[in-house]
Amino acid sequence: MRTELLDVAQIPGGEGELGLYKRGQDLLIKIVDGQDLMSTRMHASEDALGETVCAEFAEVERPRILIGGLGMGFTLSAALGQLGPDAEVIVAELVPAVVEWNRGPLGEYAGHPLRDGRVRVHEVDVSVMLRDESSGFDAIILDVDNGPAGLTRKANHRLYSKAGLTASLRALRPGGALAVWSAGPDRAFSKLLRATGFEVSEVEVRAHRGKGSRHVIWMARRRTS
Repeated sequence: MRTELLDVAQIPGGEGELGLYKRGQDLLIKIVDGQDLMSTRMHASEDALGETVCAEFAEVERPRILIGGLGMGFTLSAALGQLGPDAEVIVAELVPAVVEWNRGPLGEYAGHPLRDGRVRVHEVDVSVMLRDESSGFDAIILDVDNGPAGLTRKANHRLYSKAGLTASLRALRPGGALAVWSAGPDRAFSKLLRATGFEVSEVEVRAHRGKGSRHVIWMARRRTS
């Protein structure tokens, strides 16, 4: 099937380019001349990421949720579907073109979540927002790069390092949850989450409803005391 390049965006830091492509009825984001990253055809694990963590905060008064990585908007849309009208969902997306793609051709696939009044978008590295917050979020959702084993930007490794996870821990309110998406399992990362002070569970989900490759979601909780 023919793949058509619609737009190209530079990855900040000079580490290559992202491309928005059309293949049949589907859109894809991939590294130009490289690996596919995400597709409108397969997003069940992104849906599960948003649903799993935000369902726990549906009854919390005025919950604050931070999502690192907008992607194709599916995680954001799923999160919004679980939260009440008083929620605040902050999205940190490093690549401005990804935001524009979601406001443009990508928007309809996820139900135009950026039009929701509960959403605030910041075109910034999510690590900056983590650094500037102390006990500010009920949940942090990280869907940055390909998970702990990053592909697109070397600086993303810091987000999943001991220092980066400590920043996430400090940015959570007591009892808050950190959810991390990954393209595959990583035993060392599970150990690092526990060593940082999180209580950790790991969930395996399919890329497509009931089929496709297996992705991993870590649910890591800050202790209440």
